[in-house]
Order: sequence, then C-alpha cells, then structure tokens
Amino acid sequence: MINFFLNLYNDRLFQIILSAIVACATSITAIPVIIKISRLKNLMADPGERSSHVTKTPTLGGVAIFASTLISYFLWENPDEGQLIHLSISAIVILFFLGVKDDILVLSPKKKMFVQVAVSGLVVILADLRIENLFGIFGINEIPYLISLALTVFVFIALINAINLIDGIDGLAGGIGMIAGGMFGIWFYLNGHYALACLAFSMAGSLVGFLRFNYSKTSKIFMGDTGSLLVGFMLTMFAIKFIQLNIEYRFNPNASFSAPILAIIVLIVPIFDTLRVFIVRLKDKKSPFVGDRNHLHHILIDSGLSHFQSSVILWTFTLISTILFLTINKTTDNTTSLYILVVIFAIYMWISHVLKNNIQIRNEAKIETEIGTTDNPQTEKLKGELATS
Repeated sequence: MINFFLNLYNDRLFQIILSAIVACATSITAIPVIIKISRLKNLMADPGERSSHVTKTPTLGGVAIFASTLISYFLWENPDEGQLIHLSISAIVILFFLGVKDDILVLSPKKKMFVQVAVSGLVVILADLRIENLFGIFGINEIPYLISLALTVFVFIALINAINLIDGIDGLAGGIGMIAGGMFGIWFYLNGHYALACLAFSMAGSLVGFLRFNYSKTSKIFMGDTGSLLVGFMLTMFAIKFIQLNIEYRFNPNASFSAPILAIIVLIVPIFDTLRVFIVRLKDKKSPFVGDRNHLHHILIDSGLSHFQSSVILWTFTLISTILFLTINKTTDNTTSLYILVVIFAIYMWISHVLKNNIQIRNEAKIETEIGTTDNPQTEKLKGELATS
C-alpha cells in the first residue's frame, strides 16, 4: 500500500493533475480575500463608455492567478526544468509587479511596452526561445537568427496585448487561457516535457478558479492587467516552445504538419480579434491603438447575448477550429493550411460586419420610433426583415 502511494506521488501525470486542482483551489480560496481588500481600499474599476459592467468591480484577480499558478507549480521537483522555465518565471514575476502597479496607479503605454519588450527579449535571447522555422509555408524553412529574434519578440508583444484586448467581457480571456493552456499542457505531457505541462496545467487550473468569480453577480472580480499580462506571456511562451519542439517536421518539404498554423489556431480568438479591430480602425482612418467597442465580443453583447453566451461562442470557435485543423493537417500542405486560415478570417470579418450593421439598424430604428418618425429607409429595411422573419 505504501509503495502504491509512493508510486502515485511520483507519477508525473498525477503530479500535473494535482497541480491543476491545487491551483484551482488556491485561486478560489484567495480571490474572496482579494475582493474584500479591494473593496476596503477602493481598488476597483469604474464603469466606462467601453466597459461591459455597470458597477465598480475589483480588478486584482491577476494576483490570485499569479500566486496559485506558481504555488501549484512548485509543489514538485521538475528534473526536466531548464533555463526556459527559470527565465520565464523571472519574467512572470516582473510582469506581475508591472500589472499590479498598472491596475492600481495606471501606467503609461510606453512604460508597459518597454517592460514587455525587456522581459520578452530576456527569455528569447537567454533561453534561445525563438521561432526558427516556418515549416515550409511559402517555401520558407529556416529563418536567419536576427530576424528570428525580432519576429519572436514581436509575437510576444502582439499576443500579450491581444489577450489584454479580449479581456473585455466576463470569462473570455480567462476561458481562452484555460482552453489554450490545457491544449498546450496535454501536448507537452504526451511528448515528455513535464515541467512545461505542469506549468501549463497550473495556469489553466488557476483560471478555472478565477472564472468562478469572474461570472459571479455578488463577488465579481476582473483579472486586470496583472492577469492578462501573465496569461498572455505564458500562452505565448507555450506557443513558441510548441513550434520550436516540433523538430521532426523541420526541413522536410513533404511534411504535412505545420506547428505555426496550429499554434495560431489554438490562439485564434485573440489573434483574429486583434487583426480585425486594427484593420477596421485603419479603414476608418483611426489610430489602431485607440480603444473602442468594435471587438467581436462587444458586438455579441450589443446583439443581445449575455457575457456567458458570448464567451461560450468564442470558446467553441476555438475548439472547433483546433479540431478541424488537427483533422486536415495530415492531408494538407502547410501553405494550403494558411490559405484555409485566411478564408476563415475573411468569414470572421464578414460575420462581424453583418452583426455590427444589424445593431446599427436596430439602434437607428429604435431612435426613430422614440421620436415618432418612420421615413428612414433603414427603418423600412428593418420592418421588411421583421416581416419576412
């Protein structure tokens, strides 16, 4: 019996699963305390024009995500833990303090960008975590070293901020982080990278606990910049390491597997949403860095869906897209997979445009109804749609 428990204790799968459970439990235990302190010290976000909440809400959920992730990860010895994990944890600690300061005092975008570039460069250069190969997409395989460094740092900055941008409704960023972390964690475990798997599942577990309160009506909390920075950094690190570890497919023009495409698919919601809002803002001759309510999650909310319904739709989109590409990846070359991804993005843009137009028509019809006018052609169009529906 003793040997059974000793063997179980030393089993890596057991350790990884228990880490996720401990992370979830720690997060659930810590968040009520954080909420209480936030209310006492008035460390809360006020409702604004772009926000989707109507009451002041605590924003330090990232503190619980940070603590529960690291506590559960450090429960075990990780013999395969290397320089990447050590440097990543150092980067996470730096981003944690940056996020807390920003959530409490609000920092300038330039200061936040400087720190993000610094910690990303630290990991990219010292741990040699790089996007080194494009797996034959457009005939490109090996990437020159300096270009690889610049590209990888850019990907870090883009994805960290993409996670921050989708943190606009309850459950979306946390749910995407949970799903993506779980997917990368499963792959790391199946391929023997247990330290990375443990860290990925620890993060996913902490987000499960966070979501319990992110959806609460009486004890709501947001992850804040603290949480989005940490989750964004870890997901980017996992994605790039996933690409880098798929060495058996590199330099093989006949390989029908594209780790870069699959990494994009796992993070399809933040990537597509960020690309879309930047394109729309540039088309409207606005700065791509000025916030608005043009994100798809805002459009879904404005269409009448709840926060939970909107998040579930985008979670499901992530899962279906990943399953689809895992299915076709074995029979489709890498460049074709990229073309399919572009087509999906075009459909994503079209659906967003249609939903946005419908919202605008309904709003204008509502205004004209209130002022008693009926000669607006868009109002007549809406009446026609309602009559045929």
